[in-house]
Amino acid sequence: MQLKLVSENVGFLLYCVYWRIFFEVLMEYEFINDTITGIAKAKFSFEHQVIGPWLEVEVGVNPEKLTAVLNAMSQIESGQQREISMIGSEYSLLMNVDDVEIHANALLNGTEELPEALSGDDMDFDLSASSCCGMEDFREFLLSWARFSNIN
Repeated sequence: MQLKLVSENVGFLLYCVYWRIFFEVLMEYEFINDTITGIAKAKFSFEHQVIGPWLEVEVGVNPEKLTAVLNAMSQIESGQQREISMIGSEYSLLMNVDDVEIHANALLNGTEELPEALSGDDMDFDLSASSCCGMEDFREFLLSWARFSNIN
């Protein structure tokens, strides 16, 4: 993952604030071990479903990657950085003092649009490719993942 400063993504930040204020969506998740492969998996509620694949792909059970994310969070919380972006192979993590946002990189590049039949007002596929949550919830779930997957 690359670490760099980024400018605020105002549109998505407003979306995060909207959900937090009006719906107070709880981040529900569970960790399981795949019975066939033995690999640890993370399952999240619809509003946060992109966090599971981000965790499995970008962090997995690698202690260095988990430490990098936790250190970045500490830099923000201590005021050393205002905002940090971690660009991974498939997902990007954007953190600021209030929120953590995860986006599928395919969504960020904007090169492919959905077919017209799939882009109606009642269908919003972009919501399933992005998620946001508070810093404390994010830290809590990362530490739970570390305990579940025995990351030291």
